[in-house]
Amino acid sequence: GTLCRTKPTDLVFIIDSSRSVRPHEFEKIKVFVSRVIEALDVGPNATRVGVINYASAVRSELSLQGPQSKAALLQAVRRIQPLSTGTMTGLAIQFAISRAFSAAEGARGSAPNFKKVAIVVTDGRPQDGVQDVSARARAAGIEIFAIGVGRVDMGTLRQMASEPLDEHVDYVESYSVIEKLTHKFQEAFCVVSDLCATGDHDCEQVCVSTPGAYRCACRDGFSLNSDGKTCTACSGGLGSALDLVFLIDGSKSVRPENFELVKKFINQIVDSLEVSDKQAQVGLVQYSSSVRQEFPLGQFKSKKDIKAAVKKMSYMEKGTMTGQALKYLVDSSFAVINGARPGVPKVGIVFTDGRSQDYISDAAKKAKDSGFRMFAVGVGNAVEDELREIASEPVAEHYFYTADFRTISKIGKKLQMKICVEEDPCECKSIVKFQTKVEELINSLQQ
Repeated sequence: GTLCRTKPTDLVFIIDSSRSVRPHEFEKIKVFVSRVIEALDVGPNATRVGVINYASAVRSELSLQGPQSKAALLQAVRRIQPLSTGTMTGLAIQFAISRAFSAAEGARGSAPNFKKVAIVVTDGRPQDGVQDVSARARAAGIEIFAIGVGRVDMGTLRQMASEPLDEHVDYVESYSVIEKLTHKFQEAFCVVSDLCATGDHDCEQVCVSTPGAYRCACRDGFSLNSDGKTCTACSGGLGSALDLVFLIDGSKSVRPENFELVKKFINQIVDSLEVSDKQAQVGLVQYSSSVRQEFPLGQFKSKKDIKAAVKKMSYMEKGTMTGQALKYLVDSSFAVINGARPGVPKVGIVFTDGRSQDYISDAAKKAKDSGFRMFAVGVGNAVEDELREIASEPVAEHYFYTADFRTISKIGKKLQMKICVEEDPCECKSIVKFQTKVEELINSLQQ
């Protein structure tokens, strides 16, 4: 976040405050808007922010020529009150074209280096047409993101949004989880900035640019330390022994296309491990309303066989019994009878996309008390309190969240050194290799 440079943008939020949006829900919208603003480079010569509030009528709460300090913007957002009448979304978009994005209101439409972006948040079916006016907005160079909440009409969202629709249309079940989309929009406004070339980094040996940020690496014969910056000379170790079990959410909310994306991500991690009887062993468990062991630790002796088994895994598509799955991990997955090796470090990586339908606290505590190193990865509507409860200490280093399955591959970057359990990072050959191999895989997954 702090390393991300945002391209100068004229950004206008178009927020629905019709009577179907209750006051406490409207507060959630304001929190979402504030979180996005907090991640931007705002200012008269950087990103300018405007806010349109609409119901049956349209009200400009903040224009692009208004005060553009971050503090002033956040204070203006806090003051917005709901209108609590009908839902004239088309009228609001027309207002954006004719007023909010006009030069008189502070828009910089004539400058080619500035983007024009509108983020529409709505929870219902509009009482007017949106298709034609949205087409006019897009033709005027306005990129439209459409966020739908609850009982929203999905066809309306698709009529409003820019192409590609899968990047510009988002849906959340309720306003209580809309803040989860903050991460997506922080990433959406982040542009490539070669921080290595500008010297804006603190790598001891090698700096590698990534979109909007950078990562550190080391020269041959050295390994990156856990601080992600400094390097240690390697002693030529043979690689570490590791029992790694994936615990995968197969509930119906994941959806088949996302389940395939998770399988692909698992296999990319497997590709970067040294798999053998004396090095890494991998097990896989899928859960929904029940728990199913796809294969135990040690069943497959090569990466090729593990990857083939992952690809064959079928989608369970039922509920979300995360507590039951964690109990299975503790009682069975890391048991010697299921292939676990005594004295070998145990690592569990739990993927989930929603709130558990059962109690997780006891099983999560038992996993950590048993000495297992637990990573929690949440996507979409995952509950961050539950992720933190699953994660080992220090919690901030063991749980990850992304709003969208399409960006799950970025979590691989953060996991790459953290999975290593040896005190000597050079002994963890699999993760050192992961550091150098995974970049191409991540890029291909994001296509």
